[in-house]
Amino acid sequence: MEIRVLRYFLAVAREETISGAAEALHVTQPTLSRQLMDLEKELGKKLLSRGNRKITLTEEGVFFRKRAQEIIELVDKTANDFHADDDFISGSVHIGGGETDAMRLIAGAVKKMEGKYPHIQYHIFSGNGDEVKEKLDMGLLDFGVLIEPADIQKYDYLKLPRQDTWGLLMRKDSPLAERRLIHPEDLASLPLLCSRQTLVENTMAGWLGFDYEKLNIRATYNLIYNAALMVEEGVGYALALDKLVNTTGDSPLCFRPLSPPLKANLNLVWKKYQVFSKAAEKFLQQVQEEIRLCLRNPDKNIL
Repeated sequence: MEIRVLRYFLAVAREETISGAAEALHVTQPTLSRQLMDLEKELGKKLLSRGNRKITLTEEGVFFRKRAQEIIELVDKTANDFHADDDFISGSVHIGGGETDAMRLIAGAVKKMEGKYPHIQYHIFSGNGDEVKEKLDMGLLDFGVLIEPADIQKYDYLKLPRQDTWGLLMRKDSPLAERRLIHPEDLASLPLLCSRQTLVENTMAGWLGFDYEKLNIRATYNLIYNAALMVEEGVGYALALDKLVNTTGDSPLCFRPLSPPLKANLNLVWKKYQVFSKAAEKFLQQVQEEIRLCLRNPDKNIL
């Protein structure tokens, strides 16, 4: 299976026609068709359904497209890392993270890096901890920002001098909006939107003091933006982290922290025995400097 053929397949999946893909790739249509048929023969699966007007992916084709994209991303990332000049620092740094205000520390590091190494590009992936770890393990990310609870035993990591606060996101006209704090008994019968990240359930169960599955969970989410829209439309209340959704001014939403307080620590992680590109190595050094600055100025640690 050649990388070139994977690029051919992805082009056809994108263009949905052999002619469009052949034009984009600057190859002849017979060549492209033959390569795709050889690929299907090699895999023993039909990847493309050829209609009169366009080509669609079979179920196996959809799965293969995801894998092909991951392979191409890794190949391109590796090539970029090796093409970087030893004296001229350039290349790419790939960072994944969940939604957390602690990403401001990462943003601060990137801002300072721009002045020192303006030719480095940064690629940000947003996803929950499970998604970030999957891409880390596949080599598609250099670093991940993981919100606890998260299993980080198989990674090297830096503990970030930041904490996130769990609470309840709700409409301002909700009866609970009059409360300063939200207690476990307040959640017993509420329609809830909850994170679907693994390990979060265990943390919440410990705070609740009763089985997490007894909650009235109407929906799950991996990123808070769309969940906030559902809260705004009255679907329910979202268990979420603070400072991720605008609750000021004319916003119809408000946030109330949990009591007793439930905090989440954060870690910058990377694969053990990782061989960094020069760009990624410089970025890690800058984050370490940001952490030292925060520890010397503890009043600035509170976001």
